[in-house]
Amino acid sequence: MKKRQIVIAIDGPSGVGKSTVGLMIARRFGLKYVDTGAMYRAIALKIHETGVNMDDEEELSLFCSHLKMDVKDGDGNFMVYIDGKDYTGLIRTPDAGKLASIVSSKRPVRDCLVSLQRELGNKGGVVLEGRDIGTVVFPDADLKFFLKADIETRAGRRYLELKEKGGNASKEEVLNDIIQRDKRDTLRELSPLAPADDSINIDTSSYNLSEVFDILAREINARIEGLCDAVKTGV
Repeated sequence: MKKRQIVIAIDGPSGVGKSTVGLMIARRFGLKYVDTGAMYRAIALKIHETGVNMDDEEELSLFCSHLKMDVKDGDGNFMVYIDGKDYTGLIRTPDAGKLASIVSSKRPVRDCLVSLQRELGNKGGVVLEGRDIGTVVFPDADLKFFLKADIETRAGRRYLELKEKGGNASKEEVLNDIIQRDKRDTLRELSPLAPADDSINIDTSSYNLSEVFDILAREINARIEGLCDAVKTGV
């Protein structure tokens, strides 16, 4: 009998390590990986480039109706293309994050990307990470994780990440950016950042990356065993 394909949701705010640990989990268990934050950052940059009014829902709806976004999960990276242009190397900046936080509160953009994200994950065998995967995109995911950390730890991680990629933002700028991003994400009307009722909540403040990975891997192994047993027994 064919095994059921697992869907894993990893949510949480900026700087908790979602993208890195999500990719590690996907590679470890042979699953597809979908970075929904990268999708929002790419579409935000495209909207900014084309001059679409972010406060005009009709303009946004028209823009989204013609949007051609392609994603690829390969070479250790999640790659995003819009209208044939590769945005992968452009999206990991504070400005892209700010723009993404703004456009992610707009209904036409959310409807467009949630539909695409469900299409990418509807066959299972996938890890999706973002801010509303377990609550909105895949509320019936087999496993839901919500990662969190204190804001100083998150700012420090994001600062080092940006520095490694050649960014020149100060620690104070990174901290302020995260504070503002948290406010926008948690207070927005559409799909606010929040853990699902049945999510496994993990505070990563005192853990390193390998320790967070081990925690998630143990939970996933247990769930996979449970799914296999359910298939064998016909449950």
